[in-house]
Amino acid sequence: MRLRRCGTNAVLVEVDSLDEVEAVRAAVAAAGLPDVVELVPAARTVLVATRPGGLPAVRRVLADADLAHRSATGSAEVVIPVTYDGPDLDLVAETAGLTRAEVVELHSGAEYQVAFCGFAPGFAYLVGLPDPLRQPRLDSPRTRVPAGSVGVAGEYTAAYPRATPGGWRLIGRTDAPLFDPRRPAPALLAPGDRVRFEATR
Repeated sequence: MRLRRCGTNAVLVEVDSLDEVEAVRAAVAAAGLPDVVELVPAARTVLVATRPGGLPAVRRVLADADLAHRSATGSAEVVIPVTYDGPDLDLVAETAGLTRAEVVELHSGAEYQVAFCGFAPGFAYLVGLPDPLRQPRLDSPRTRVPAGSVGVAGEYTAAYPRATPGGWRLIGRTDAPLFDPRRPAPALLAPGDRVRFEATR
């Protein structure tokens, strides 16, 4: 674990894996420090921002953090309904050596966790993807991926909250409101949340 000061009231924690990112995020969240105002995990870092004077308490928590184990933080479970009819479903099935039905069963049968959010508001990178579905991005990205598209890329799966360009392999779509700026918490998914996809047909 490496700590880098970011301004006067934040620290960037650098680690070596997504599991360690989650361990750091969970440890700080579980500590319930009143001066922590923002906790932002990414692929190999966690940014912890505090009110003035709050960093010493964060450093004490980090000094005691066990990166091999995650603290329990009472994360929410979110179920997202999916219609599995994506334009790349056949490609994913062929690459994995599976039938379309087996791809659906694998994807909807796993439990995922939000590792971090980024790329677009409400876009959550989910880990826990079964090995056969861990596939590369498309050779040529699409200029427009419809909102609600569910895709896979590398070790991640995700649902697009809005129409954007993208190169993920699309296997389905959802009508779940992934991002709504009018809600108190605009994003449906937050780091640490547990997610299941439910096949609607």
